[in-house]
Amino acid sequence: MTLKKYWLPVLILFMSVLYIFIIPKDPFAVKLLFKLIPMWLIIYYAYLQAPAKKLLTHWLLLIGLFSCMLGDGLLAVWFVVGLSAFLIGHLFYFAGFLCRWNFSKIHFSTIVPIAIYGFLFGKEIITALTLDGNDTLVLPVVFYIIVISLMAWSAIITGNKWAIVGSILFVISDSILSWNMFVSDIPYSGILIMTTYYTAQFLIAKSIRSIVSETKRI
Repeated sequence: MTLKKYWLPVLILFMSVLYIFIIPKDPFAVKLLFKLIPMWLIIYYAYLQAPAKKLLTHWLLLIGLFSCMLGDGLLAVWFVVGLSAFLIGHLFYFAGFLCRWNFSKIHFSTIVPIAIYGFLFGKEIITALTLDGNDTLVLPVVFYIIVISLMAWSAIITGNKWAIVGSILFVISDSILSWNMFVSDIPYSGILIMTTYYTAQFLIAKSIRSIVSETKRI
């Protein structure tokens, strides 16, 4: 078990680098397969991080990882369905982190900058969607921004460093993806999106080991 926990991060890094920098875009099925492999490994790593007797928090985070993995596969084929899978994943993350509420004024007050960022960023995305005639995406995207913002805030109030950094990187990854898709091109967007995304998921998976011991129940 210890050996697996030691080598899995190395294998996750290797497979992530392989997908991002080596695997060609075509054939699409092969590219998609290699995109999912790091997430399968991260889910397994998360499972190993959790204790044998898993609590609700552990299961919620594991299901969140699984939902995001489904979103990975579906996003490239059917955007709205993939977005919905990620949305469900964030709701599970939110619930899992919220179970480990660790109140402090500083933690709680972070909702303010998160809300400001979400509002300003969302305003730009909505404007771009409206100008491009993609009005049907406005409500799903707005709801997604609200949920991922709450997810990041719930991670911060746990006080767990892995969960905090992971959730923030997730917001950064999705921000780059959305801006590049709807507003304007970002140089090396693919590399930036996937490096921050895989790192975010890995850190959230790593948080499973310590999030219960470091925080309190609601």
